[in-house]
Amino acid sequence: MSSGNTSGDQNISRPPGWPGATPLDVDGYPVAPPQLQLEQVHIYVRHGERTPVGVRMAAPPASIPEHWIMCKTARHFKAAIASTENQEDLLPVRKVVERADGNVVEGECLLGELTDLGRQTTFDFGRALRRLYVDKLGFLPDTVQSNDEIYLRTTNMPRTTESLQHIVHGLYPPEKSDNGFVPRLRIRNGKDENLFGNTLACKRLEHLLVGFAQAAASSWNSVLEPLDKKVSKYIGGNPIRLDGKPRASGILDTIRAAVAHGMPVPPEFKEKGVTDVIEKAVVQEWFSGYKTEEVRRLGMGRLLSDMSEKMGSKAEKGENDPMRILIHSTHDTALAGLCNTLDVYDEKWPAFTASITFELFRKRDADSQVRSSVWQTVLSPFKPSPPEPEHYVRMRYQNRNLVLPVCSEQGKHLPGSPEFCTLAAFRERVKELTPEDWDAECAPHNRTSS
Repeated sequence: MSSGNTSGDQNISRPPGWPGATPLDVDGYPVAPPQLQLEQVHIYVRHGERTPVGVRMAAPPASIPEHWIMCKTARHFKAAIASTENQEDLLPVRKVVERADGNVVEGECLLGELTDLGRQTTFDFGRALRRLYVDKLGFLPDTVQSNDEIYLRTTNMPRTTESLQHIVHGLYPPEKSDNGFVPRLRIRNGKDENLFGNTLACKRLEHLLVGFAQAAASSWNSVLEPLDKKVSKYIGGNPIRLDGKPRASGILDTIRAAVAHGMPVPPEFKEKGVTDVIEKAVVQEWFSGYKTEEVRRLGMGRLLSDMSEKMGSKAEKGENDPMRILIHSTHDTALAGLCNTLDVYDEKWPAFTASITFELFRKRDADSQVRSSVWQTVLSPFKPSPPEPEHYVRMRYQNRNLVLPVCSEQGKHLPGSPEFCTLAAFRERVKELTPEDWDAECAPHNRTSS
């Protein structure tokens, strides 16, 4: 075994103070005012802890391991195969990572793979959802019976798919599934994916984001330059730049992954004056484009439109729409993109297992509502139609209520509670952000000669 390997025997339970996402605070959850009744919950969660997506800083003096032995949990599984009787059989399978020299080390992770810690924290997230929405609020049923009640969707990547599987297992373990319930995990084809800014399917978005990244490099590389004397020795003597080798985003990714797993990192990367500057620069590189309406429309418009339509259906149909919770397993870029698009981004890179929640509430009928008397009914040629129920949306991120600026005006939020945006105001803004013809807007703009 190479000296660059890490031990796989560490405790994967996250102790207090462990770096990474803030666990879902069930006890501190702010219950809505009594006149509001929870109707539907939309959750967007970043996958759990993973290995870096590339090998960086493996050589001394940084010595961050090239090989991560942190993936023992999911190496044994059963694969469904077609039998000769046109039925499915389960074939026991053991997956291993083979290195370039042909060697295999038990429990080694692929680059960018969900680790045992990531599996644990996403399972814990699912259990916290159960404690909150089943045990505390009584919003979800104790047992699940149908995929009409729960919507589960993931991007087509192993780390998000496995994260969602662990979340579901924590929320509804097998003993809490009735009638042979089997969770349906939805995955879209690449051209239809909207759980992140889809630059592969939208060339205009790709062009815009590349331009903003280049502009960020022009502005921030000089800000990063003073850090060279501290960190260049860890990256082969190269300067740290947004467009450097390795890129500053890659360095941040490796450091964040190592810290999340309790690995030692060079002391300079523990200095707030170093990591904060790198993070600010990388955030600008990746997300400054979301300050513009066009990037918001092309990057997050379709995703917000999907959510808005589902909320609208629930508000209109009420109990005739059985969907109560929708869980989406996605990426850091989706969380930052959503917060940016709704003007509530904190300019921090989203942590592993960080989540955004949109809760739909219905205002209960007032107890003091005056009912028409028999005499009034006789005299009236028509029975008065009951007023349409009022609905509100609350956005939460990392255990915090977020007040949406678009709902700040009087009449666009619950009086005295600005975090509860009226569904009408929310949907109005989403409509503005939704491309009328996404394919047309995504087409590269032709350059005209001067």
